[in-house]
Amino acid sequence: MAMPNHNNTQRNPSVVIIGAGMTGVLLTIKLREAGITDLTILEKTDRLGGTWRENTYPGVACDIPAHMYTYSFEPNPDWSHRFAHGDEIQQYFERVGRKYGVTDSISFNEAVTSSVYKDGKWTVKTSKGRTIVADFVINSTGILHHPAKPEIKGIDSFKGKMFHTAEWDHNVDMHGKKVGIIGTGSTAAQVIPEVAKEAAKMSVFQRTPQWVLPIGNKAITEKEKAKLRKSPVKLQLLREFYNWAISQLLTKAVTGHKVQNWLFSTICKRYMKKAVKDPVLREKLTPNYKVGCKRIVVSNTIIPAMQRDNVNLVTDGIVEINETGIKTADGQQHDLDVLILSTGFNPVAYMRPMELLGKDGLHINEAWENKIQTYRSVCMPGFPNNFLMLGPNSPIGNYSVIEMSEVQTRYIIKLINRWRSNEFDAVEVKHSAVKRFADYMRAGMSKTVWVGGCQSWYLDGDGDPILWPYTFQQWEKEMAEPDMQDFDTVNFPQELVPRKPLKKVSA
Repeated sequence: MAMPNHNNTQRNPSVVIIGAGMTGVLLTIKLREAGITDLTILEKTDRLGGTWRENTYPGVACDIPAHMYTYSFEPNPDWSHRFAHGDEIQQYFERVGRKYGVTDSISFNEAVTSSVYKDGKWTVKTSKGRTIVADFVINSTGILHHPAKPEIKGIDSFKGKMFHTAEWDHNVDMHGKKVGIIGTGSTAAQVIPEVAKEAAKMSVFQRTPQWVLPIGNKAITEKEKAKLRKSPVKLQLLREFYNWAISQLLTKAVTGHKVQNWLFSTICKRYMKKAVKDPVLREKLTPNYKVGCKRIVVSNTIIPAMQRDNVNLVTDGIVEINETGIKTADGQQHDLDVLILSTGFNPVAYMRPMELLGKDGLHINEAWENKIQTYRSVCMPGFPNNFLMLGPNSPIGNYSVIEMSEVQTRYIIKLINRWRSNEFDAVEVKHSAVKRFADYMRAGMSKTVWVGGCQSWYLDGDGDPILWPYTFQQWEKEMAEPDMQDFDTVNFPQELVPRKPLKKVSA
């Protein structure tokens, strides 16, 4: 490994940030604060916002408490509910983008078509025909942006209106219509209560029931908002309380801590027994897997909605979709005017389908052909100076993705700062480090509820959880400083990697 340069000078790297959702905005702000100013931010659509820009279905909200779901440096005293609605979250990110000068720096409607590495440089090509050469590439492409469409016989034959929840058709009037929805996860739990108010009949096609945590979305009064505006300390304490509650209760409940797991299991099971009056319906709605094996649905409206007279729960498997509706395994034909697909996303697409070629022409699809693996979620062997935000084994299942992104951003900046100090021209994680990290993940998974026998988006193609199996505090501690023994570093000849002017650092 190259020795550090102590001549008190720094290089200013060129960095391409792919994606302008929550993470892309954060990276831009924090990289600039670190003195890294040569940034290119590429966004495939016409607005920043990511998940909250794309998901506009009725009832869309975050299931993480709103005062926790903010950047640590930009608290928001004006949330209207305990769990913020999607449009409010989108407005928050747009406001932050304007305040910190991010929005005007984004190249909108410009998708990345290819990203190719050679000798310490990345050549990035875009849908607008632009070529950008950069020292680093950071993929902040998110995890919930590739809608997963079900492979059901005859799906293209349906003559009514059909759309995925992430591609909601706001021109479709649900009043008096026969509406079907495939799926009963967190998104469906938000959609069903809203659409059921309008539809003449709603058929819910369930493959697997969900455990429900009955926390209501309490409205925050203007008086409460005013108190938080006047007292930044109260606002910070509220954020810290939610952080404590999630990390010490829910996170521990799903990662092998018996007391917390018993608490949440008892709450969810008792609620199901008490809230569902019809024993036949209760049996259909009650899962046979451990609480937390799938993402727990946080709602006090979905169970009442499932008991409405105009809502019909269908648990027989779908045989086919035809011109007029859905035929199920019991021979029933369910005629529909509107069919909603609440079938989730492909969570392991990450930066794909763009062409990503690393060292020696290694294609990302080839690198991940047998298994999608990274080191500490952010580093990929064979792809020097390239980072993935919110990659596999981030603590996504039970915590705020903003908190995760802030930790990962600090980690990446520390690696880039070593480049700036001339310690190396390229940094790449070792294969041996990736294997050790994978073994570490596998050892921790045996204690979690995610191996409790259910199918969920938490699992990869091999059925292995892609989450963090330990506490959030442990994750923060282990991400505090890069362990350079786990990386290979390279210095290229001066003529191979042209140096930008060095910036003098004040003592």
